[in-house]
Amino acid sequence: MNNGISLRKGVIKVFAITLGCAIMAIGLDVFLVPFKIAPGGFSGLATIVFYLTDGKMPVGIFMLIMNVPLLIIGYKSVGRYFILRSLYGSIALSVFIDVFAYFSDKYSGLLMEKEALASSGEVIPDLLLFALVGGFAVGIGLGLVFRSGATTGGSDLLAGILNHFFPWMTVGRLLLYVDGVIIVCAAVVFQSFRLGLYAVVSMYVTTKVIDAVVEGVSFAKGIYIISDKGEEVADRIIKEVERGVTSLYGRGMYTRTDKLVLLCIAKRSEIVRIKDVVKKTDPNAFIFLSDIREVLGEGFIEWK
Repeated sequence: MNNGISLRKGVIKVFAITLGCAIMAIGLDVFLVPFKIAPGGFSGLATIVFYLTDGKMPVGIFMLIMNVPLLIIGYKSVGRYFILRSLYGSIALSVFIDVFAYFSDKYSGLLMEKEALASSGEVIPDLLLFALVGGFAVGIGLGLVFRSGATTGGSDLLAGILNHFFPWMTVGRLLLYVDGVIIVCAAVVFQSFRLGLYAVVSMYVTTKVIDAVVEGVSFAKGIYIISDKGEEVADRIIKEVERGVTSLYGRGMYTRTDKLVLLCIAKRSEIVRIKDVVKKTDPNAFIFLSDIREVLGEGFIEWK
């Protein structure tokens, strides 16, 4: 039974990695690479090399060449299963990128379309829109890969490896430096400061979308209530709103008195009702809200 469940989970993870890589490839092939938008990472570096070699070095192949040594180096530091999933992810992404590019002919077709529009005096495609949509697609795909416990290699894995050699620098800062250098190189090679800015926009969108996919979209609120009538407030919320409440013991440092701090995780549609209950029960209560990324448990998302 356990083996069957493990196998099913493994298949689901492989499917999610595959789907994520396919979505990433579409974002790169259709919206980013054809317009010389290189939003950091190995995909950005591969885009630069692709144009420097006049298309003789495919983006996917170059990314794979860069990723394999990194995966080998990171084998001992990040674990076997993670590396195996990441190896599969990097291979799948590289294959999807070059296969989709071959069949859709986006590298040459969209560039020719852009040049034709520019020469005819018509409106040039909105590069900002391509940067946004491309960043969104890459973020969705990479988020699915991350949620499956893998990566596609790239600058995030490189930053993790560099952290072992430069432990005083955080992985996030190293990643920022690596991606920043690639974006600056792209702006210099393509001789366009504007393309560099588009790459920054695309990378920002990708980062935000990855967070939303991995951590969950904010759909709930954490409500903290500090009241002298904590017991009564909690009872009314439980009965009238039918939402659970947890009490935490706190101490007001100004008054030096002990108080109950109520914590309630609620859906957005319940916020107004809870506020109304608190106001009617104790107008002097102190209340503040915080965003909750993901809630697992009864009344929200069930554990799988």
